[in-house]
This record gives sequence, C-alpha cells and structure tokens, in this order.
Amino acid sequence: MNSFYQNKKIFLTGHTGFKGSWLLCWLANLGAIVKGYSLAPENEGCLYNLVKDKLSFESEIADIRDKKNIEECIINFQPDIIFHLAAQPLVRKSYQIPAETFEVNVVGTCNILEAVNKLNKKCAVVIITTDKVYHNKELNYYYKEDDVLGGYDPYSASKAACEIAVNSFRSSFFNRSSYHQHQKSIITARAGNVIGGGDWSEDRIVPDIIRALKNNETIEVRNPKAIRPWQHVLEPLQGYLILGKLAYENYETVDDAYNFGPLVNDHLPVRDLVETAIKCWGTGGWKDISNSNQLHEAGLLMLDVNKAISKLNWQPKLNSKQAIEWTINWYKEGNSLEYTFQQINNYVSQ
Repeated sequence: MNSFYQNKKIFLTGHTGFKGSWLLCWLANLGAIVKGYSLAPENEGCLYNLVKDKLSFESEIADIRDKKNIEECIINFQPDIIFHLAAQPLVRKSYQIPAETFEVNVVGTCNILEAVNKLNKKCAVVIITTDKVYHNKELNYYYKEDDVLGGYDPYSASKAACEIAVNSFRSSFFNRSSYHQHQKSIITARAGNVIGGGDWSEDRIVPDIIRALKNNETIEVRNPKAIRPWQHVLEPLQGYLILGKLAYENYETVDDAYNFGPLVNDHLPVRDLVETAIKCWGTGGWKDISNSNQLHEAGLLMLDVNKAISKLNWQPKLNSKQAIEWTINWYKEGNSLEYTFQQINNYVSQ
C-alpha cells in the first residue's frame, strides 16, 4: 500500500471527524496528497485539532449538502480516489433531527456521486455506511452483504437509503458493463462499532467512559447487555484502504459492498467493554441507567466478515479486548499525533 498511495490524490470527506482524522493521519503516513471536505469539528479536544497543524493537506470546511461547492471542489481537485465518510453518524441524535439526518446521509452522498459523474478522469469511490443498514431482527445471526436492508431508527434507515441511492447511481451512471468508458468504481463499506483514541463525540460509549473516568465519576451505561461488533478504528480503515486500491486498479475483482468487523466469536456486550476499559484505566465503576422510556437502540447486532477475509485478504489484527486496550491507552498515555502514528505503525507491523 505504501507505493500505491504515494502521491495519489485523495478526496476525503468527514476529515475532521473521528474516523476521518485517523484516515487523514494514515494517508499522510503513506504519502498521499489529501484534500479534506467537512464541517468544522464539534469538540475542541478531538484528534483533528491535535493533528491539523502538523500534517500537510488541503482542507475545505463546508457542508456536503452544498451541492455547487462540493462539485466545484471535486472537479477542481481531480481526485484519484474519494473516501466518503462525512455523515450524521449518531443514532440518538437522529431522533432529534430525523429529516436533517436523511438529508445529510442520503442527499449529501448523492451530491458527491453527481459530481463524480461530471469528473472526466478515472476515479474510485469508497462510500462508508454502517453495520446498521441491515433489517435487524435482533436474532443470533451474522448479517451478510446480500441480506435485506432496513432500519428502525432514522440514522439506520438513512444509511440503508444511502446504500439504495448508491446502487441506483452505480446502475444508472457507473454501470460495471461500461466501466471502460466512464472509469468510475463505486463501493460501499459497512463497519461495525468503531472505537479508538481521539473520539470526544457526544453520546458515544468510549467518550462517555473517558469523561467519567477523568472526573472520577461513575460511568452511566445504557443497555449493558447489548451485543455489538466492536473493533479498533484502524481495522475498518485498513479495509477502506484496501478497497480504494483494488477499486482503482482491479475493479472487476471487487464486489459492491463489504462488511468490516470482528471475527464471529469476538462480539462483546457493552458491559464487557466498560469493565475492560475500567481495568485498563486502573480505577472506576459503572451503573446501569437503562429505563423503559429510552429511545430504541438495537440489542443485538453481529456482522459476517467472511467476504472481506476471503476476497480482500483482510482480517482483524486486534481482538475486541486488544481494541479496547489500545483505545484506553491512547487516552491515558498518548493524546498526541506522535502516539497516533505509533499506533498506526504498530498496527501495520502486526
């Protein structure tokens, strides 16, 4: 991957966000030429604010719903690869702003793809959705890429709708049968619950844990029995980078969508994540604040990642316990660009 991404022009939406900032660091490490497009970060202590003055990249602070602006940015930059991470990514917030969630996640994505349709050059597009795109029956079942899409809450439904919109663009404007003419490859990536250092977003379990631990407060936990496909942020990012390379070089070898998450026997309940985090931190405690009136969130969600393993030669390098330890250690010992690069390099070398 070092040689492939060296001097490649990468358009990265959501570069100020949690996953986007980590991908920005990794791409910088690989020698890519990056232009970021995103809203300003919401949290002062986030990873982006730690790294933005220490990395070489272009940054456009703007909204993906601004159709004219994002089209101009993409056309002027002439990217080789687009990683689209910008989104309204929170389930509980989607109950507060449902229409805006659909607008950002669906219309924003369509704006990008319409701009790509006007791009007169070869370009690979990797669109990041979520594990929550599936019609989740909350059974002991591992969802595969060809399972039915759906979504109970507005966030999950908006991401499922995004997948449908992407498939429509792929069929209508970027059909595989005419790739030699348009030279646009469009792939979606569905990642499980991602954790890692530098995340200070509201209403996410790891930032809530760290805030409580730093303030010597009891961690308040909703749905401690809920089972999730936890993974360190570098795991799906490795998958996105592999997809970007393959989609650009050998589009015929990759499918339309891929899951990225832990192995089958490595899905943990929220309770285990919290207790592992407390053990790694060295102090702390937690309490269950679940109640019958809280907003609906899935109690059981598991992914089948066999296609990514077999077809992309991708697989998790860290188990769930290690992912939690790497995350907590970032907040304890790192909290810097140097430690972020250290974790990237340690991950790559495994």
